[in-house]
Amino acid sequence: TYKGQKLAEVKAAVATETAESEQLKRQVVEARMAAMQAQVEPHFLFNTLASIDHLIETDAPRASQMQRNLIALLRASMPSMRESDPTAQTLGREIAVIRPYLEILKVRMEDRLQATVDVPNGLLSAEFPSMMIQSLVENAIKHGLEPKAEGGRITVKAEIVHGKLAVTVADTGLGFGKAATAGTGVGLANIRERIKLLYGDRASMTVADN
Repeated sequence: TYKGQKLAEVKAAVATETAESEQLKRQVVEARMAAMQAQVEPHFLFNTLASIDHLIETDAPRASQMQRNLIALLRASMPSMRESDPTAQTLGREIAVIRPYLEILKVRMEDRLQATVDVPNGLLSAEFPSMMIQSLVENAIKHGLEPKAEGGRITVKAEIVHGKLAVTVADTGLGFGKAATAGTGVGLANIRERIKLLYGDRASMTVADN
């Protein structure tokens, strides 16, 4: 009995240490993602404000439209930025950020960008970590569509496949890794690491040719 008790105590201690280690890893990855978001947002915000300022002089209705989308994006982003538990996020909150974000880029890129968001209302309440979709959309536009002279289309889609939530970000850009603006891959690596820490083997991310 004594031996079994000591063995159980050792197992409990190991499990606690492992849980604390995983929690620490998760906090590090979340902090890294927050730092990346902090770098992206001011750049995007300043560019958008500059575009609004220019459009006020040349196309007031489009300037007003862009301003409304910026307000909607900021309003939807604030709860995500303040949320301490990443698993408390929902797909609906992510889409509430993505829609105005894409509308702003459509004004800036004009006819070079077409965007489709295909997410059934029934999936909006599904659990989904913050900033993941936005990071993928940013990558798709920056490295796929913007370098392409004629631009193209980006599609954000959510569906249930074999009983699991599948979210797809697809673009008709130059192709993965083919643009001169090809990034370092840190963003995708962080997303994979977050998925592993949050869901283990129950979730994954795949990058493939469209």
